[in-house]
Formats: sequence, structure tokens, C-alpha cells
Amino acid sequence: MLRTVGALAAIGGVVIEALASIGRLAKFAWRALSHGLLPPYYPSRLFEQMLVIGYFSLPVVGMTALFIGSALAQQIFIGGSRFNAASTVPAVTVIGIVRELGPVLGGLMVAGRVSSAMAAELGTMRVTEQIDALATLRTDPFRYLIAPRILAAVIVMPILVLVANSVGVLGGFLLATSRLGFNSANYLSTTMHYLKVDDVVSSMVKATVFGFIIALMGCYHGFKSSGGAAGVGKATTDAVVSAFILILLSNLIITVIVFGS
Repeated sequence: MLRTVGALAAIGGVVIEALASIGRLAKFAWRALSHGLLPPYYPSRLFEQMLVIGYFSLPVVGMTALFIGSALAQQIFIGGSRFNAASTVPAVTVIGIVRELGPVLGGLMVAGRVSSAMAAELGTMRVTEQIDALATLRTDPFRYLIAPRILAAVIVMPILVLVANSVGVLGGFLLATSRLGFNSANYLSTTMHYLKVDDVVSSMVKATVFGFIIALMGCYHGFKSSGGAAGVGKATTDAVVSAFILILLSNLIITVIVFGS
């Protein structure tokens, strides 16, 4: 009996702590969004973060999409050849990249680069009391540090995903036409025929959500970090892991909502 009560108490403690963490995160997100809508505004900070998040992420996003698009076309060709369906390579490649691989892999790559950097930067500012100094100087840390990062990520992620989708389809096209014997005109025609507006819209919706998650996780864990250098390291790890999990979870939810029927 005592063991049962102890087990239930442990489970209850975990559930309560999880709910408390969700509440703290929701409160942080609401505060960041609400403060970001009120003046004073910091456009220079916004453009700086757009450059850091967007422009400097283009190489890693582009290379990832190129390699994945090429590998996907090769695998579809091998699998389709077993069922005399190798001609489906253009259609399946564009659908797979635009609906799933482009936004998800782009989001994961940006999360690995940006969430960790945000958590490390804000965590260092927290443990060295720079954030407290901003408050002392009557500068709202949420308006100056958090809101520009979240808004910049929401703006640039759809652009990055558009680039990832385009480069991924290009990778499949280059491999299919150079190694698999596809005619370039027919490949492009089939690609455009099977690419639908809903696919692009869902990809942009995912990108926007992913951008919000990436910035929110990096800012939240960095802003709440404590314990010196070890705390900053933990905040960086937690930011990346939580961003990855939430990106994959939100991707599933959006996919089910848009394409579930």
C-alpha cells in the first residue's frame, strides 16, 4: 500500500511539475508578445536579429536541403523501380520536400544553430547581471532582448523554408536528370503539375510556427538560466532539445489538421 501511494505521489509530482513548466513557458511567451506590441520599439535590434537568424543560416539550410533532395530522389527511384513506378520520382520528391522535409529539416537546422546561440547569449547576460543592469536603466528586457528575436525568427523562417524547398527540389532535379535518365522538361512539368497551393501554404504555416518555437525556446531557457557557466551550458542544451521536440510535435499536429482528411 505504501509503495502504491509513493508511486502515485511520484507520478503526481512529475505531472504537476510538467504543468507548472508549461504555465511558466506560456506566461513567458505572453509577456514577450504583449511587450513586443507596445512602444518603445527597437527596429535596429530587429534587423540585426533578422540578419543573424536568416542570412547567416542560409548556407547550412541550403546545403541540407540540397543533399536531402538528391538522396530522396535516389531512394524514391530505387523503391519505385521495384514496382515499375520510377516515374513517380518528380511528384513524390516535390511533395515530400515541400510538405515535410523542407520545413522540418530547415527548422531543425536553424534550431540547432539559433536556439543554442540565443540561450548562450542570454544566459551569459543573465549570470553576469547584464539583464538586471538593463532593468536598472529602465530598459525593458522583454522589449529590447526577447521581442526582436521572436519577431525576427517568425519573419525569416518562411523565407528560409522557401529557400530550402527550392534547393531541395533542385537537388532532386539535378540528380534525376544527371544520373537517373529523366528528361529535364518532363521532370519540371511533372513537378509543377503535382505541386499544389495547399502544400506551399502548409509549408509556410509550419515555418512560421517553427520560427516562433525556435526563438521562444532559446530566449526562455537563456533568460531563466542560473548557476554560472554550468547553468548556461544546461540552458543551451535544454533550448535545443526542447526546440527539436516541439518542432516535431507541432509538425505532426499541423500535418494532421491540414492533410488528415
